[in-house]
Amino acid sequence: MARVLLARNFFLWICLCLLLLVHVHVGTCFYLPGVAPEDFHKGDLLRVKVNKLSSTKTQLPYSYYSLPYCHPDHIVDSAENLGEVLRGDRIENSPYVFKMREPQMCNIVCRLTLDEKTAKEFKEKIDDEYRVNMILDNLPLVVPLRRPDQESSLVYLHGFLVGLKGQYAGNKDEKHFIHNHLTFVVKYHRDPVTEMSRIVGFEVKPFSVKHEYEGEWDNSTRLTTCDPHAKKIVSGSEPPQEVEDKKEIIFTYDVEFQESNVKWASRWDSYLLMADDQIHWFSIINSLMIVLFLSGMVAMIMLRTLYRDISKYNQLETQEEAQEESGWKLVHGDVFRPPSHSDLLCVYVGTGVQFLGMILVTMIFAALGFLSPSNRGGLMTAMLLLWVLMGLCGGYSSVRLYKMFKGTEWKRIALRTAFTFPAIAFAIFFVLNALIWGQRSSGAVPFGTMFALVFLWFGISVPLVFLGGHFGYKKPLAEDPVKTNKIARQIPEQPWYMNSVFSILIGGILPFGAVFIELFFILTSIWLHQFYYIFGFLFIVFLILIVTCAEITIVLCYFQLCSEDYLWWWRSYLTSGSSALYLFLYATFYFFTKLDITKPISGVLYFGYMLLLSYGFFVVTGTIGFYSCFWFIRLIYSSVKID
Repeated sequence: MARVLLARNFFLWICLCLLLLVHVHVGTCFYLPGVAPEDFHKGDLLRVKVNKLSSTKTQLPYSYYSLPYCHPDHIVDSAENLGEVLRGDRIENSPYVFKMREPQMCNIVCRLTLDEKTAKEFKEKIDDEYRVNMILDNLPLVVPLRRPDQESSLVYLHGFLVGLKGQYAGNKDEKHFIHNHLTFVVKYHRDPVTEMSRIVGFEVKPFSVKHEYEGEWDNSTRLTTCDPHAKKIVSGSEPPQEVEDKKEIIFTYDVEFQESNVKWASRWDSYLLMADDQIHWFSIINSLMIVLFLSGMVAMIMLRTLYRDISKYNQLETQEEAQEESGWKLVHGDVFRPPSHSDLLCVYVGTGVQFLGMILVTMIFAALGFLSPSNRGGLMTAMLLLWVLMGLCGGYSSVRLYKMFKGTEWKRIALRTAFTFPAIAFAIFFVLNALIWGQRSSGAVPFGTMFALVFLWFGISVPLVFLGGHFGYKKPLAEDPVKTNKIARQIPEQPWYMNSVFSILIGGILPFGAVFIELFFILTSIWLHQFYYIFGFLFIVFLILIVTCAEITIVLCYFQLCSEDYLWWWRSYLTSGSSALYLFLYATFYFFTKLDITKPISGVLYFGYMLLLSYGFFVVTGTIGFYSCFWFIRLIYSSVKID
């Protein structure tokens, strides 16, 4: 009874800590961004928020006010969750203020005179193709563009470019021009009964305009290039605003309101249907069908061959026939012999179980819509918290396998499970974060968030791993189907195609083939700053990956045992885990063919994070292969008569 109360109190303490961490940057009320709609009357204030400056060329985000843009009297940071901070989001208020359904023309935000330093900062951001991100009613600002091949189809680009490079007619010198005039388009859906409106779209058309005025500048100055009294609007035919030392820049904006038939619940549909051609969907479905067909063929061959072997072995009657047995039955006395470095295997298997639990629960919640793109940072926050909670399963699995190897120091194994993978990942993350911090990027994780991550690790994950290890060690084990001989059997010389390195490398091809097309979309969403939203389809791909890893490992393990090689423990883990090598090679191919990264620091960040992703993929696929082979071996050796 006391133990039950202790476990219950411990669980309540864990839940309390998680709630505190989730709301560490939030107020006193519980609210999921993007879930509750907000209604506006005509004339209600609409406050635009600014987010980070982002670039696909550098992958280094910066806060909006790192450039000398116009700012309000007091800059106020919005509350960001853990995932938003890790993504580099820095959401702040802006001087752009609208009134619902009240169009505005040529509002002057501020006037700025560049010096050498500020001109250089703007030029650097223009060279690196930085985009300005803004938010209105939790909707990101987008620039609509028509596809050249489909006039009726629109592509939405996140944010607008800081500026452009170009040349004057008859001049070969390249100049930098800044987008200093913004034409905002706010789309709304109006309720015909209540006359209240909900925002369903937030678009912008950026212009570079060299504004002109007469006389001296003061608060009442009227522009000649953009005048609401004369109904003169910016059309794009005006001379552009050049970025140079001592140049004067006037920032202005227009606001248009367009009524839309799109309802609030469907307002994200146009954002999510970004640049996917139908041929991508056909190629993905085709790939999945091929993988399913191959998996079915492999499973059918395996079942028929194995059934014939078991029937033959069970029909042996005479001693002479028993002595002539060969193949996988011959190594029954060594197949459950503990492998070398068994402690490390237990640690990696436990870590893989922790990953699998996190991935499965995350995908289920994402497929149900709880982790939609409207909830910025929600996906990363959920993954971190679920990783922490799944430490219970990781500790249980690693210690239970360790007990099967007749180990007694379960606390040491639990400790290694709690620290091995997180320590390696945290070390890589810390080095990369130091590099980002050296670039003064907003992507650098601040000290407070770093402390929260360490607390999640030491304060919650480590105790849960130990608690799971305690339960795993206390639970009795099932006996092995066969007894292990005291003296190890000599392994005969293997043919070249059963060489361990060759077999392991071959085994990783099929699992990688199951996911490599989906991997393209995932990498595009991460490194080209696009939304990833097809979680239901991703869940199906993940299930196919599990089946593929299991089947290819079982097949190669069966061939290995038929060759009288009983050292299957590590090979079963590495066979499907080797798909991580192909993932990293594909990431390298993607870097050189799809990305336009030129800065060395950005390349280090890319390969550092992709190394972490590949490492996690290795642990997940390796664990799937190990448990599949473990289940298969226990099944076949419990199905035959062993004298």
